[in-house]
Amino acid sequence: MIYRILADIVVVVHFLWILFLFLGAFWGRRTKAVRFIHLSGLFFALFIQAFGWYCPLTYLEVWLRSRHDPGLAYTGAFIAHYVERVVYLELPRLFVFALTLLLVGLNALFYLRKKK
Repeated sequence: MIYRILADIVVVVHFLWILFLFLGAFWGRRTKAVRFIHLSGLFFALFIQAFGWYCPLTYLEVWLRSRHDPGLAYTGAFIAHYVERVVYLELPRLFVFALTLLLVGLNALFYLRKKK
């Protein structure tokens, strides 16, 4: 039971991390430490997409689920497993990589834009 609870916590943390990657620039623009964490996270996301790797949180969640019940573990990426199931779409790896590039680019523009 504890492994299932821990896996669920990892899922929540993973979703919050993804949300932070999308919206963290608003907070990071005001706080230097947050900016560093946000930009590092964006470049890490870009790096793992470029090499076709999965987020370490994905591996942790799958491991925890397999410890609870091997039938609950899944293969593949976190986003593909959870988001694609909701939307019922197959997202090609290249499309996810392009979205990651777009996210990094938009955040870079946001950070470089002068404050008023």
